[in-house]
Amino acid sequence: MVEIFEQQIRIAASLGAAERCLSDPGLMRRWLNPLLECRSVGEWSTAVGSRFRFYLRLPPVYPHLECEVVERALGLVQWQFTGFFEGTDRWEATGPDGAVLLVNRFCFDIPNPVVRFGFALFAQALTRADMHAQLQRLKAVAESLEAPGGLS
Repeated sequence: MVEIFEQQIRIAASLGAAERCLSDPGLMRRWLNPLLECRSVGEWSTAVGSRFRFYLRLPPVYPHLECEVVERALGLVQWQFTGFFEGTDRWEATGPDGAVLLVNRFCFDIPNPVVRFGFALFAQALTRADMHAQLQRLKAVAESLEAPGGLS
């Protein structure tokens, strides 16, 4: 059964700042969940076809998802992943500078019934909360890029 979690946030920054947050590995580390690590397979790129592994820092096993960028445009990155979850994670920023709307849409299935049960019991609410927290952190990073004395 495919589940869809979708959240959005307004960002008082340019589309370019949001784009940088979605594609720059240093900026991504500032807003991704600290328990999540994104490693490129090969040279870092968010172009279509680029491959990544997203690791969950949950010792001692460090489960990971194999990911590939399947859709890409200015302000848009959609990852397709396989592993203990299968689906897509879409990040799309649109709108005029200073009023960018960022939407994160996480569509997934968990093929293993034991993992699916564990997710429903323990991690479903945490995942929704984490999506919200990531959006808040990404907003702060994007807005800091254009603030006086910001990272620019």
